[in-house]
Amino acid sequence: MEPAGPSRDPRLTAFLTTLRHNPALPEVLAGATALDLPNWYLTGGCLFQTVWNVTTGRPPTHGIKDYDLFYHDASDLSWEAEDAVIRAGRAVFGDLAARVEIRNEARVHLWYEDRFGVPCPPHASVEAAIGSFAATTCCLGVRRERDGGLRVHAPHGLADVFDLVVRPNPVLAPRAVYEEKTRRWLRTWPELRVLPWPEGPERPPAAP
Repeated sequence: MEPAGPSRDPRLTAFLTTLRHNPALPEVLAGATALDLPNWYLTGGCLFQTVWNVTTGRPPTHGIKDYDLFYHDASDLSWEAEDAVIRAGRAVFGDLAARVEIRNEARVHLWYEDRFGVPCPPHASVEAAIGSFAATTCCLGVRRERDGGLRVHAPHGLADVFDLVVRPNPVLAPRAVYEEKTRRWLRTWPELRVLPWPEGPERPPAAP
């Protein structure tokens, strides 16, 4: 797996090399490529937790619950359209041992407040959605480009991922979400160094 496009992070090659240890990732990426969804990325714990596992000497898939496949399609925000994609994904990924969760990030604002208690402005892209994760360490995405190379989206870099540092990202998700996730992660990866949520307002004030 090689990165598509330039990167200034010297850890990029190490990141892609580490992902190769997880046998499910190439299969999920191949299936996602076949689905050919708009603006898609494989994201979430399947990426940074693979690095945590390899770094700490655990089996590469240890503690990984699912493989998040995000796409962005604002042309139809109905649940029926998203469900059709989810059902197509079941046909593609049905034989995999890994559980693949597919979500249209263009629809997140429709249900986010009911689930997490804070409003979510519409995401303009999957990259924007990834940038809103509760921890900067989680803000990662990988997709296969048409030329076969891999594009890595890592707006906060890769240092914290390899250093086992979990850093809060107070731009959308509330403090309770960050603290619940980090408590759960610490039970599985006690080597993590979890930084505290910053004191002060939950989120930056909205622009006038």
